[in-house]
Amino acid sequence: MWSLRLNKFGVLIVVGVLQAACSTSQATRVADPAPPQVPAGPGAAAPAALPQASLPPPPARASTDFARAVELVRGGKDEEAELAFQQIAADYPMYAGALVNLGILYRKHGDLAKSDAALHSAVQRDPGDAEGFNELGVTLRLEGKFHEAADAYNQAIMVKPDFAPAYRNLAIVLDLYLGDTAAALTAMEHYKELAADDKAVAGWIADLKQRAGKNAAPPALDKAGG
Repeated sequence: MWSLRLNKFGVLIVVGVLQAACSTSQATRVADPAPPQVPAGPGAAAPAALPQASLPPPPARASTDFARAVELVRGGKDEEAELAFQQIAADYPMYAGALVNLGILYRKHGDLAKSDAALHSAVQRDPGDAEGFNELGVTLRLEGKFHEAADAYNQAIMVKPDFAPAYRNLAIVLDLYLGDTAAALTAMEHYKELAADDKAVAGWIADLKQRAGKNAAPPALDKAGG
């Protein structure tokens, strides 16, 4: 199942892959990034969206080529689709959508290094693409780069504060890979606020609350205490 979005020369999203990345318990920079930051809790004000540079609408030829690449994927012709997206990325370097789709296709076929490179290039071309940062986070998580994955999800949230998948992906990496239960709870509660129809997260939130309570530091005793 594919959906085509052509604003900012849109990103081709494999719906099933996106949902799996957000709902499963799975998930090239060298420096260890700062600890991930999430908004301050359910009900708190979401971070302001970062200003985004406006791009002109893609040329008609670019949209036609893009639609053709989508049809190649729908027809199971992934190798031809990759070549088509590569050509689009070369011909229209101001638009990141083709690179995001290349990153998804490379990841689908298990080439995480190429996926990483394509998605890093995509977000460098368009730092205002929340979907690009989210997909980059998925690839980084699969590469075992958990802090960097959290950073990518946080960047997606900074770009688009109401982008629900990034909150859920952030919660997953914080909980299952970084062991930060409290921050994972914050991220998951934000996700629930944005995706109220996703009833499956209620049990996870309850579990996170229980574990966060158990992990809370006991009150300090004063010197006179026993």
